[in-house]
Amino acid sequence: MLWKLLKQHISVAQLVGFFIANLCGMVIVMLGIQFYNDVSPVFTQEDSFIKKDYIVVTKKVSTLGSIAGKSGTFSSYEVDDLKLQPFTVQVGAFQPAQFKVSAGISFGGMDMSTAMFLESVPDNFVDVKADAWKYTEGQDEIPIIIPRNYLNLYNFGFARSRNLPQLSEGMVGLVSLNLYLSGNGMREMKKGRIVGFSNRLNTILVPEAFMRIANATYGGNKSWEPSRLIIEVNNPADERIAGYFSDNGYETEDNKLDSGKITWFLKLAVGVVMTVGLVISILSFYILLLSIYLLLQKNMDKLENLILMGYSVSRVAVPYQVLTVVMNFSVLILSVIILLLVRSVYIDALSDIITDLGDRNVLQSCICGVILFVLVSAYNIIAIRRKIKSIL
Repeated sequence: MLWKLLKQHISVAQLVGFFIANLCGMVIVMLGIQFYNDVSPVFTQEDSFIKKDYIVVTKKVSTLGSIAGKSGTFSSYEVDDLKLQPFTVQVGAFQPAQFKVSAGISFGGMDMSTAMFLESVPDNFVDVKADAWKYTEGQDEIPIIIPRNYLNLYNFGFARSRNLPQLSEGMVGLVSLNLYLSGNGMREMKKGRIVGFSNRLNTILVPEAFMRIANATYGGNKSWEPSRLIIEVNNPADERIAGYFSDNGYETEDNKLDSGKITWFLKLAVGVVMTVGLVISILSFYILLLSIYLLLQKNMDKLENLILMGYSVSRVAVPYQVLTVVMNFSVLILSVIILLLVRSVYIDALSDIITDLGDRNVLQSCICGVILFVLVSAYNIIAIRRKIKSIL
């Protein structure tokens, strides 16, 4: 009988209007999240072992400064001033090796060796597993991070010219290097193992603990000032960063500020789109709620009689609550289908730019859709119950 009352006065046009509006809103929200997750790696692709919101800073090298003998290093005052800036989270210094380093490797029947340079940064800027990025005094094997373009130079330059096999990153990680350290009247050979490759840092990194010990042993622990700093910032797109660097004659590596600005604008655009989607969803929610209220108002007398006859408020509310939940769930399912179809259109183009794209990325968007479904349905259920209860 309750279902018959619901069907008598139901307005198909109103429900269709709600369904379309809610579908548009949910698709916009879910697609906004998904598109951001898929596109942002193009601008924010980071090395897995380096914290993402960082900037490598150097001083500008000028002809006049070179003639005048300026070192281009950062004084303790300049480092402290950087630490006090509102956009700075923490500042670390690149510590150079104060001794001579050469590396050798035997591969494919050939012995290769070259002079090297080593640097270190504070360990809290490096996100490698603790057991892979540690050094204790007396340890023979030293973990190393090198620029990825070094491997590219070997694979596409040296290896082809010498008819040598090309190496993958996994294969290089299995190869042990012979590091020859010399200075302060001493010479020693240690093993080095490459544990990561960097697209962002144009240097050869070793753990800070090793660098301190090696500088004290082979370099005499001379005083030094850093020529490069690594800065973790709140927001790389903060306009105060560019202004501060320009005023002080600082430069950044790899156009980090430009990519940060692009990322910030991408977040802003996605935020605006998602806001529009949420507004549409809220409006569609009120359309459905008003439609249900209108149905209740048309059946007010009959519902009141049913309650007086002994029907509970919960039982009377069930048909209307089921209607809203079914409508919302149908919107959720159709939104996921549309999301997958739209994503399949642009994913081919993105796959040529980003190598690591998978269906797992859809999970976050689907979770957002489920959250919207639960919140809207829960509020509808509560609102319908309260409306029927107000009949008494």
